[in-house]
Amino acid sequence: MLLTACGSDAGGNGGSSDGDGVTITWWHNSNNEPGLGYYQQVAEDFMADNPGVTIEISAMQHEDMGTKLDAAMQSGDMPDIFMERGGGEMADKIDAGLIRDLTDDAAETIEKLGGSVAGWTLDGRTYALPFSIGVVGFWYNTALFEEAGITDTPTTMDELFETIDALKAAGIDPISVGAGEGWPAAHYWYYFALRECSEEALNTAVSSLQFDDPCFIRAGEALEELIAAEPFNPGFLSTPAQAGATSASGLLATGKVAMELAGHWEPGVMQGLTDDGQGLGENTGWFPFPTTPTGEGDPTAALGGGDAWALSGDAPDEALEFIEYLLSDEVQQGFAENDMGLPTNPAAVDSISDPALAGLLEVRDSAPYVQLYLDTAFGQAVGGAMNDEIALLFAGQATAQDVVDAIEQAAGTAG
Repeated sequence: MLLTACGSDAGGNGGSSDGDGVTITWWHNSNNEPGLGYYQQVAEDFMADNPGVTIEISAMQHEDMGTKLDAAMQSGDMPDIFMERGGGEMADKIDAGLIRDLTDDAAETIEKLGGSVAGWTLDGRTYALPFSIGVVGFWYNTALFEEAGITDTPTTMDELFETIDALKAAGIDPISVGAGEGWPAAHYWYYFALRECSEEALNTAVSSLQFDDPCFIRAGEALEELIAAEPFNPGFLSTPAQAGATSASGLLATGKVAMELAGHWEPGVMQGLTDDGQGLGENTGWFPFPTTPTGEGDPTAALGGGDAWALSGDAPDEALEFIEYLLSDEVQQGFAENDMGLPTNPAAVDSISDPALAGLLEVRDSAPYVQLYLDTAFGQAVGGAMNDEIALLFAGQATAQDVVDAIEQAAGTAG
């Protein structure tokens, strides 16, 4: 009864019915193991307990899913269940009436999730149930660091440059980046902005979309300095993020590079890109983004965000029951055991099996604040223009000032 269509163009229609039951469409981005098989089993278990309900899954690459969700939003034909990242992206869907208000119908689950729902709450109403919230940092191969004689992970940019030099001297490509997808490269600018700018400056920029604080120029200049050090894998400008062994995640997973800046999803992604299903296994390490010498930001603040399950405006009640099941103790514990991310259900926290991922949970919970991915915070139009200009900076075709100008022009706040 379960239909899995990777990259399917299937949309949602409010839960179609043939008179004998209801069919629910579910889009997610766990398109490799262990997540692909785990979510399929979860859906099968739910259907076994709910006769008459059929769940049609579309499991696709993250980038493909984003493109298809954008198209679905434009057409008004959303899947019943989809991943929602919050911020300006969610606000756009609310304004268009394309996302269901869950505040009252999922009150008990929302209470259980506690403060983690804040990123999906607007004007006191909650529109999605977060299942994973984490932070971005450098995942690294501890064995390659040891081979290069590196005994401590870098905490400052000067130390990161020393690490890059040591890896190069050992004949090891230091860092992979999936610049071909845009957003992995953009994360560097986001993080430099987090280090260079005070929390107040960031909050002002998010609310006003004005970037007249000089810290944003410094962020771009810091990124230019890093790019000039040539730390990235050959062909990084066309490298995909997570698709296959030659992607940025694949290069790290197979020992071709020493580091990658990525989020809490990385261990699970790497497991699906190695023949043994172990990813880096015991050689998995993690360290936070280094500080900058001129930074005004809190050095322990983190860049991050999460993923939540949302419903289309006309999704049936069975779809609501299913996403609440996805947030249940049992399902979230399995999610954690498979290293698919950092669970939001408190009952699942102790089920995380990867030591590095468990350590990341401590970083998340101890950070003074976590800055939401800036493209998500700004919304599709502004965030897309920003990411495009940052990609040009990586290619040497834009400057630090060009990035700020592109954001303000997209927001209509230039000048």
